[in-house]
Amino acid sequence: MPPITLPSPSEIALQHSEALQNTIQTRINTAGGWISFADFMEAALYTPGMGYYSAGATKFGYAGDFVTAPEISSLFGKTIARQAAQAFELVGYSDILEFGAGSGKLALDLLLELEQLNHLPRQYFILEVSADLQQRQRELFEKYVPHLVSSVQWLTSLPYEFDGLMLANEVLDAMPVHLVVWQDHHLYERGVTWNQQAFEWQERPLIAGELFEITQELPPFKDAMNHDSFRYLSEISLANRHFMRSLAQILHRGVILLIDYGFGQSEYYHPQRSQGTLMCHYRHHVHDDPFYLPGLQDITSHVDFSAITEVAMDSGLQLLGYTTQAHFLINCGITEILSQTPADIPHQYLPLANQLQRLVSPAEMGELFKVIAYGRGINQPLMGFIHGDKSRLL
Repeated sequence: MPPITLPSPSEIALQHSEALQNTIQTRINTAGGWISFADFMEAALYTPGMGYYSAGATKFGYAGDFVTAPEISSLFGKTIARQAAQAFELVGYSDILEFGAGSGKLALDLLLELEQLNHLPRQYFILEVSADLQQRQRELFEKYVPHLVSSVQWLTSLPYEFDGLMLANEVLDAMPVHLVVWQDHHLYERGVTWNQQAFEWQERPLIAGELFEITQELPPFKDAMNHDSFRYLSEISLANRHFMRSLAQILHRGVILLIDYGFGQSEYYHPQRSQGTLMCHYRHHVHDDPFYLPGLQDITSHVDFSAITEVAMDSGLQLLGYTTQAHFLINCGITEILSQTPADIPHQYLPLANQLQRLVSPAEMGELFKVIAYGRGINQPLMGFIHGDKSRLL
């Protein structure tokens, strides 16, 4: 169990979690007593009306379980708007497709800043699988930008073709992952069973299929084959790979901009990271037990940026840049945006300066979070990657 210092849920929340737990138990029983962790994670996060992202509880911001960059500061969305404006000029089309828009704050800040820059998109599409979040986003726009609501359109599936800017902030990390164990010359998949009282881990030999083929190509495989008493646990996201392949299929001309925490392959599978990167977020507490209160907590994994880059390039996309969030925001002019607020008005300037520090500081989000861009038909460098490009680490 996670530390006992975690806040206790309300009785209603606990009943909600128990109902989802029962649903997952049934799924395990139907599958013969074992499901992959990817199936467990998908159920815990996305079961309609019950999963963490599909139910009605507040998730984002200080009243939820974690804070994302758009909730920290409007500087984030304003700065990305500058990259969006450049992308529009390079592409010749001004549509935006955002995936998993969360609270809607990034879309709101983007639209307001693009309006100031005279680069409003023709259409702002949001692909959001959660009906609850769709409603919250709609209410946010109606409250703060009612004159722009008509330019926002919600989707529940990918369009057949797209030109413009695709954007995803902290989306890849919430996609289901498989757990793989390299041990003593063998490969195993760690899945989930039910022991009549609680969920439990159970490992089964991994011997065939897409997951097996990918696992054989990763760095721990060589160590497992060459060393006795070797054990290494990590995540592999087939969902991330399938997502990138889908985006490549529909992008006719434009830019795909992804922002998330993660590493290139050599860092992701570093010997010291032998227990993987799985994390859970509950009421601003971080722990590593995904079985705790299903439906009430977020479950995430760091992104293997090398893996999605390989898929993107195999699918005919260009790699346009890879850098830290700090470098990207500074390259796009976040300090210049801050300077528009006079420093001699401290009650306005100081909060923004503190927010900027959280976004770019190596001790906060600046180094762990990365920004990566792919494109098709883009012939000029993107401003966000002019300094500090780290593509060599992929």
